[in-house]
Amino acid sequence: MTSLYSGNNPPLLSEDIIKRAKLLNTTLLSDVMGCAGAMDYAIKPVASGMKVFGTAMTVSLRPGDNLFLHKAISIGQKGYVLVADGKGHVANAYLGELMAEAAKTLGLEGIVIDGAVRDREALCELNLPIFCKGFVPNGPHKDGPGTLNTPVSCGGVAVQPGDLIVGDDDGVVVVPRDMIESVLGLAEKKADYEEKRKQAIRSGNVEPAWLKAKMEPFGL
Repeated sequence: MTSLYSGNNPPLLSEDIIKRAKLLNTTLLSDVMGCAGAMDYAIKPVASGMKVFGTAMTVSLRPGDNLFLHKAISIGQKGYVLVADGKGHVANAYLGELMAEAAKTLGLEGIVIDGAVRDREALCELNLPIFCKGFVPNGPHKDGPGTLNTPVSCGGVAVQPGDLIVGDDDGVVVVPRDMIESVLGLAEKKADYEEKRKQAIRSGNVEPAWLKAKMEPFGL
């Protein structure tokens, strides 16, 4: 399957969409998508507290090779989150300090890689949101092949160029572009519900209203 944006960056999501997403989190978004949409649990930020919100641009890589990642970064812009299908490869690092510096200089909102990176201390200090499976000193090869802005799988989740990417300490969630409005609306309602539940719990009402009906089949 090819993409309408093959080789070209997709249109950015609106500022309103990103603003609304920033008031939510990955758990809310996943919950309203049927407890789905999250990448592999091992894909986490290089430093706690990093968050990323933006429009997906994608790159597919040969395992252990970062040639096309270099190219993808070079066409990065503000508003985009670069999602790299590294095939889960962790024997070689796909990027380090220099590539991250380039990405930040070009304005990328962050990078998500299904694989390993290196230069952890420098990446933490740079404070560009980078999500990966871990760290390894071994450098990558630079021979290709790869693809730019085509459908990929990252951490077991399908990602299309133009999807909404949200990442925080719990991981990374992908919201398909054609579902964004409905998912955000449901997540906003759930956020309101959870805020009310917190207040109820603090008042001593710890049992959720739905629990009794759920327990009846078990005679409890």
